[in-house]
Amino acid sequence: RVMTASRGGLTPDEPRLGNTADETGFRRLPKGHVSAISCVFRAGRLGANTDHDSILFDVNKETGEINRGTRNMHWYKLGLDKIFTCPWTSTEFYSEHPDGGKGDIKPIKVQGQKVPGIANVLEQTCLSHYLLLPDVPLVGWDVVLSSKGICMLEVNLSCNFFKGSFDHDEYFRFMSEYFNFLDTYRLKKKSD
Repeated sequence: RVMTASRGGLTPDEPRLGNTADETGFRRLPKGHVSAISCVFRAGRLGANTDHDSILFDVNKETGEINRGTRNMHWYKLGLDKIFTCPWTSTEFYSEHPDGGKGDIKPIKVQGQKVPGIANVLEQTCLSHYLLLPDVPLVGWDVVLSSKGICMLEVNLSCNFFKGSFDHDEYFRFMSEYFNFLDTYRLKKKSD
């Protein structure tokens, strides 16, 4: 999962900052317009029905190195009473995939491995955000790395960081820009 952030919504009349495609399409993003703010390798579980039951390994965006993993399955509980009874944080941490070493499956070391071509993955997710959803502030991209290349599996418009690391100052500055813009927009509409 790669989470990207776009400033296109801050310029609603020109979400792509006036850029137009040439005969080959868009080749480059305007600097600072869309950025990848978090990256997580979601490793599915043996016998799981959905990707909600997975191990979430934080990925260093600069190097592609996979860091330790954890789970968030405890979040997916139904019922209002779970607000008071389910744990808010995970205390489980993994350097290997927990299904490794079971049955015919060999142990699977994950921490310390590298996501191949991480720069290209991040560039493609940012370009996709810019082209498809320029005025949507935050987007989570489920990306598959296959023998045929990068595949955008799914886009999530109600997304979270899935336990991935991110630059808190950058994120809060980004959110502050949007809240200030929306507040100014609201006041302008109210006075019109």
